[in-house]
Amino acid sequence: MIRVGSGFDVHAYDPASPLRLAGLDWPGEPGLSGHSDGDAVCHAVVDALLSAAGLGDIGGLVGVDEPGTEGAASTGFVQLALARLAEQGWEPVNVTVQIVGNRPRFSARREEAQRVMSELVGAPVSLAATTTDHLGFTGRGEGLAAIATALIQRAASPGTPERG
Repeated sequence: MIRVGSGFDVHAYDPASPLRLAGLDWPGEPGLSGHSDGDAVCHAVVDALLSAAGLGDIGGLVGVDEPGTEGAASTGFVQLALARLAEQGWEPVNVTVQIVGNRPRFSARREEAQRVMSELVGAPVSLAATTTDHLGFTGRGEGLAAIATALIQRAASPGTPERG
């Protein structure tokens, strides 16, 4: 059985914080506001994975008011989502994420970010970035958004051929 899910996340820029995006640090760029590190890519991936499996969203996985999640690395949230999927017999097939914002300039680090996210998810992760031609809050440089789509499948049982 194959299922698909989508996720969306948005954060305002916070010049007082370091930028963490797609599991990478981006020195010299304004960070993203949030209770955790604000990694909108990771947050959107969590929602996409959980929604594909019918397991809710990031708010049901980690509380935004929990002291243990303040400033936490969002890559840990992805790991929690993957563990929840595995408990229910699901595994990721692939994930794609579209980043919407004026900064950071993403193309120079796309391959690095895809490698980091693919290793984290345990399946191919494709990343793309676009701007909104100065329209809306992302176009005005107020923040960044990420839209993710995840494809998952039933995990192969021991002794059962894998599905492709």
